[in-house]
Amino acid sequence: MEKAVVSVVRFRAPYEMALKEALDLCDGLKGFRESDQILIKPNLVGWDFELPVPPFGLVVTSAVVYALVKILAEGGYNKIKIGEAPLMIPRTMGRHMFKILGYEKLQKKYGVELVDFNEDRFEPVDVGGFKLAVAKKALEADKIINLPVLKTHNQTKVSLGFKNLKGCLDRKSKMFCHGKTEADLAQTFPRVADKLPLALTIIDGVFVLERGPSYTGKAYRKDLLIASKDPYACDAVGAEIMGYHVKDVPHLKFYADLHGRSYDLADIEVLGEDVEKHRQFVAYDFEWTPENTGPEGFKKRGITGLAIRKYDNTLCTGCSVSFTPMIILLMSAFTGEPFPGVEVLSGKIQTASPGFEKTVLFGKCACQANKGNPNIKKAIEVKGCPPKLDDFIKALRDEDIECKMEEYVKYRHYLYDRYKGKEGFDFGLYQEQDV
Repeated sequence: MEKAVVSVVRFRAPYEMALKEALDLCDGLKGFRESDQILIKPNLVGWDFELPVPPFGLVVTSAVVYALVKILAEGGYNKIKIGEAPLMIPRTMGRHMFKILGYEKLQKKYGVELVDFNEDRFEPVDVGGFKLAVAKKALEADKIINLPVLKTHNQTKVSLGFKNLKGCLDRKSKMFCHGKTEADLAQTFPRVADKLPLALTIIDGVFVLERGPSYTGKAYRKDLLIASKDPYACDAVGAEIMGYHVKDVPHLKFYADLHGRSYDLADIEVLGEDVEKHRQFVAYDFEWTPENTGPEGFKKRGITGLAIRKYDNTLCTGCSVSFTPMIILLMSAFTGEPFPGVEVLSGKIQTASPGFEKTVLFGKCACQANKGNPNIKKAIEVKGCPPKLDDFIKALRDEDIECKMEEYVKYRHYLYDRYKGKEGFDFGLYQEQDV
């Protein structure tokens, strides 16, 4: 059997030349026709338009998007779309993100069509015994170029090409992937790849994000582009570079078993840079206390009387976006005295433990999972899908627990400011480029 080819190339200026080298090594555009409707699917999971967002490793660099569009346009491919279905909190934000990241210039210069999938139709597709609603524009494309970021993920260990295609699903289907068992997530979204006209995967490794997928993780400059026509091989190499073997990443192992693929990197032909030279373990998870009472940082600060149960795979993206702010807000409420016996639950399967005076049910799913639970003395329900932070603050205030939003705002500025002026962290990579 002929080996799948993956190219690994250093990212450098001029960016289109670096990307062209990656594409040439893996024959990335072989089989593309000038008449093809080409859809570029970047990783643009979401944004915050009120507080500063450090984009490094969070979303794909505009520099790589521009380089790709320029290569395609100069190659005679002029039917190009860029499409994504970002978070809908409280409403879809695709067009705002396109503007912030400078994509409107691509629209004017090359006639690129910018598509927010959430504004269009989704079609039910049988992915193997169940259906997921997939963006109609993605299904209609002749060729899809998948453009994920090199990052880890606190639920799936790595977030690469297969995970990025979850962005072709509607909100309900994304939530369905976060089912009621730990295994559901790994065995749902990888199936989407087989139902799409996926022709090429390019992993943007200009930065790598530790403890992703959100801006709460820490980014490092990596300067790599990873490309392949084979989506599994591309993700396998990307995972290896971050220190993860296929067999240790549940969704990659699931896909490999489903398709009879080898776990061994030796069965992939890697051209360009040496994987071993760039392999470096990148942590995916946040440290929690052995007792599952909260982040290790809480224990170090002497916070007691509070048990925040660790997120699991049933916590969907909407709630996970609010989960870290909730933790920071609870930290801000610590006065030096123990909390009054508070347990915090989230997701679809966490249930209340006995011995707590108050039980915070964070989100609609946690409320439903604990309806009528006899272990709950006083339920503090923060309903919503996802729950609103203002509702959380009010609910805790009603119980004489004062969370301070200004402390969370300070935290967000800290996350942003730690990259300012630091060598290699060029915010211009995420803005309009010269063409």
